[in-house]
Amino acid sequence: MDFQQNISLKEFNSFRLDATARYFSRFSSQQEMQEILEYVNKQHPELNKPIVLGGGSNVLLLNNINGLVIKNEIRGITLVHEDDEYVYVKAGAGENWHEFVQYCIGRNWGGLENLSLIPGTVGASPIQNIGAYGVELQEVFWSLEAFHIKFMTPVIFTAADCRFGYRNSAFKNKYKDEYIITSVSFRLKKHPVFHTSYGAIQQELEAMGVTHLSIRTISDAVIRIRSSKLPDPNKIGNAGSFFKNPEVFASKFEEIKKQYPGIVSYELPGGIIKLAAAWLIENCGPAEGVSWKGYRIGDAGVHEKQALVLVNHGNARGEEILSLSTEIIRSVNEKFGVTLEREVNLIP
Repeated sequence: MDFQQNISLKEFNSFRLDATARYFSRFSSQQEMQEILEYVNKQHPELNKPIVLGGGSNVLLLNNINGLVIKNEIRGITLVHEDDEYVYVKAGAGENWHEFVQYCIGRNWGGLENLSLIPGTVGASPIQNIGAYGVELQEVFWSLEAFHIKFMTPVIFTAADCRFGYRNSAFKNKYKDEYIITSVSFRLKKHPVFHTSYGAIQQELEAMGVTHLSIRTISDAVIRIRSSKLPDPNKIGNAGSFFKNPEVFASKFEEIKKQYPGIVSYELPGGIIKLAAAWLIENCGPAEGVSWKGYRIGDAGVHEKQALVLVNHGNARGEEILSLSTEIIRSVNEKFGVTLEREVNLIP
C-alpha cells in the first residue's frame, strides 16, 4: 500500500489546478482499496471520508485538501454474456473512457460511438450520466459494482437504483461520497442503431465523404467535431462543458424567443425546451457589447471557441474559476431570466 503525504494534484485533475493533498494513495484492485480503507479506519479515523479521483476530468478543486485523496486505477474489460441481440461487457472503473469506447467500436459493439472522446474514466460515467450528440449513458448502462466506504461492503446497482437524470444520478446527491465505484457493465448492440441527427454529425459525415455508415464513421465524425471545438486538457486546463444546458417550459421559451429570435433550442417531450447554454453565455458578457466567449481575467477564462468551457490559462486557482462561473450565471440570469447549473463537481 502506497500512502504518500503532501502530494500535488496538478497532474491528477484536467483543470491542472495545483492543489495539494495532505495524504494520497492509489489502488488498482478492490483488495488494495479495502486495505487502504481498513488502514485509515484503524490508524487515521479522521480520514474516513476520502475524496476519490478517477481521471479528474469533471472536478474543480477549490483549495488544498487537508485529508485523504485516493485514485481509482482499477482496469480490465470482460465480456460477461451475450445473446442474439446484445453483448454485456464489464469495465474496471479506472479504465480510460475513450479507450474503452474505441475497444467496443473495434468489436462492432454499438451504443457508445456518440460518446467518443469524452474525457475521464469509466467509473465516472454513471455518476455524471455522461451524454453527447443525442445519446446518454443510461441508454447503454446495465449495472455497476460499488463499495460502501463506511460499511465496507460491495453493492450492485441497477439502472433504477442509479436514478439517472440529465447529467445527474443518485451518486451526485443521495449517495454522494458514500460509495466507490469499482466496475460498470454495459449492454451494447450487435446490430447497431445509428444516431446522426443531433448537432453537426450528419454534416461532418458528408464533409468526410462517408458513403457507408458505421459506428466507426460516426465515432470519427464525433471526434473531429469535438476536436475542432473543445480544447485539449493536455494543452490548456479545462473540464469540458462547465455548465448544463438549461431546460424551461415552452411558455418561458416563447417569451425569450420574442426578444431573442436567434436563440438555439431543442424540443423535449412534455412541453419542455432545452436551451443551448453556450448560446446564452456567448450572447451576454461582463459588460455591454462584450461577450463571455474568449473572456479572460487573470489566468481564468472562457474558451475562445466554446463558451461552455472554462479554462485555466496557466496558474488560475479553483476559487478564481468558480468566481468567473458565478459571474456568468448571474449575467445569463439577468439577461434571459434563466439560471445555469454547473456540471462539474466542486471539491471544497
